[in-house]
Amino acid sequence: MRIVKLLTFLLVCGCMVLTSGCAEQNLRVQNETQRKRIAELESELQTTKLKLDQLKRKLDTAEGSDSVEVTSLKQRIAALEEDLNKKKELISLMQQQLLYGGAQLPVELSTMLEDFAKSEEMVTYDASRGIVKFKSDLLFEPGSDKVEAGAVEAVKSLCKILNSEQGQKFDIIIAGHTDDMRIAKPATREKHPTNWHLSAHRAISVLNIMTANNVASERASIRGFGEFRPIEPNKPDKKGNPQNRRVEIYIVPRGM
Repeated sequence: MRIVKLLTFLLVCGCMVLTSGCAEQNLRVQNETQRKRIAELESELQTTKLKLDQLKRKLDTAEGSDSVEVTSLKQRIAALEEDLNKKKELISLMQQQLLYGGAQLPVELSTMLEDFAKSEEMVTYDASRGIVKFKSDLLFEPGSDKVEAGAVEAVKSLCKILNSEQGQKFDIIIAGHTDDMRIAKPATREKHPTNWHLSAHRAISVLNIMTANNVASERASIRGFGEFRPIEPNKPDKKGNPQNRRVEIYIVPRGM
């Protein structure tokens, strides 16, 4: 009887491992398919941009001539611009899905993150994608990667959630973002030559606080997107937008 029970137990464990392995393999296949589709869309995007530039140059030379031709060119340009914007939106969405990994967070963990976001002015939480967002204007000093003292406490509070029984089952990706304002001060440029550098350095600063507060180093990684993943339009002439200055923390399945 004991042998039968032991064999039954081992069989159940084996099935669980196989199921987990299949799920992980399926996720990897889906991600690879997603990457290929993103690459195809980016290629189509470049082709559309070239066509758009050609039509705009043609319109410049056609202005003042046959009104029918001018009208036709404007219509074609408008259609291409609409197609361009749709492709950009789709690529952005697919990249976010790829970064996140597509798993649902447990209800208990999601509830803790929702309560955390409600208690912090600088934090929002997207339950549908498991993303905690910090507003950079409240998290950092202007043009700096030094985390404000008040913000350090908020990150520490998040670490307690990430180190909970539910939170420890997930990895963390810290993604820094800026707006399109150029770094003006020479002293700042020396440390952060571009917005890419600044976004990555800010993500590293948050990472350092997390690892100092017992978030295991092997669970965490960083990304810096600079100004190239805005969530709202920046003001004309590189005037930026505070909404785009942010740090996003993705809570993803282990091994992503």
